[in-house]
Amino acid sequence: MVIYTVIMKKTALLFLLLSSVLSSWGEIPPGYYNSATGLTGVALQAALHNIINDHTTVSYTPGVWNAFYTTDDKPNGTVWDMYSDIPNGTPNGNPPYVYQMGSDQCGTGGVTAEGQCYSREHSWPKSWFGGEVMPMYTDLFLVVPADQFVNNLRWNYPYGEVGTPTATTLNGSLLGPCISPGYTGPVFEPRDEYKGDFARAYFYMETRYYTEDATWPGSPMAVGSQLLPWAQDMMLLWSQQDPVSQKELDRNEAIFLKQQNRNPFIDHPEYAAAIWGSSSGTAPEPSNFPADFSAHNLYVQWTDAVGSVLPEGYLVRMSSVGFESIPDPVDGIPVVNTTTDKNVAYALQGCWFTNLIPNTTYYFKIFAYSGSGSSINYKTDAVPQLQLTTQP
Repeated sequence: MVIYTVIMKKTALLFLLLSSVLSSWGEIPPGYYNSATGLTGVALQAALHNIINDHTTVSYTPGVWNAFYTTDDKPNGTVWDMYSDIPNGTPNGNPPYVYQMGSDQCGTGGVTAEGQCYSREHSWPKSWFGGEVMPMYTDLFLVVPADQFVNNLRWNYPYGEVGTPTATTLNGSLLGPCISPGYTGPVFEPRDEYKGDFARAYFYMETRYYTEDATWPGSPMAVGSQLLPWAQDMMLLWSQQDPVSQKELDRNEAIFLKQQNRNPFIDHPEYAAAIWGSSSGTAPEPSNFPADFSAHNLYVQWTDAVGSVLPEGYLVRMSSVGFESIPDPVDGIPVVNTTTDKNVAYALQGCWFTNLIPNTTYYFKIFAYSGSGSSINYKTDAVPQLQLTTQP
């Protein structure tokens, strides 16, 4: 009887300890969002930025690969790939193919079809923030596991809603011209069940990197880290149509353990409407008009180069002095992004230059290039030129 009593007490103690651990999983740390209480608009976005910035970074290899074991695992331990999964109301879904953690990671070879290996997908394409730049490059809130073939298909295209698809993946994701109001270029549309996941990841990017994006080349979907109006409206709608799931809650906790920051829009979905308004209604009217109304940003755009050797990207260089003051880049020496130099991936066909001087003429040259690193090769003959002037 004594032995039985001891065993029962130990079992009860173990249960209490386990219950304590489980109850802490999924809870927002006390006071985590206190400084954001009562705020709206840009003030709320800035407060949330101050809460979640300066996160702990992980390495790209093996850090991101290893993180997937807890951030993107299904209940059965397989990879949770939103580009291939087909939710069917069961814990593990009904995907057309299944990846095992680790053993099915992509190596250095290419792929020819879906179902061959999974890779690390930057849901916010890395070319939009300048490439392999930390901490964005390994931020787990934007990097997700994805089938390599679909990852390649999505490429650097924005997310959007497709009318007539040019390609359809095995789980029903689409590639094709955008029908979301405000943009008509090519976009990638994920399944409805995961649109809210990506929307909240984009809200995180807008907030985590708020005011830290001066050198980002941007994209057809965003200026720096801030979504353009057409994309903001679409993402707000997606977040409302696809509410926070248990998958997102679990992923938020797993990333918090590694990065020591959270996605506020998973913890508090209402923050999105409080900052950017609602796609189904309007936010409170601002109290006043802005001061110093002006246009001191310039958007440079072009049509992609054609030929037997297509460029991998473009270097756009700017000067306020004249065309002659813009130097040619040197083969084998990559140019980093600055306020006057922007590296833009092939197919984006445009970039922003921001915080410029009013009523000033700026001069631009665009250099196509192939390769990267020490093998980069710039085309420096017959370079296209452009001049634009900011508003007073």
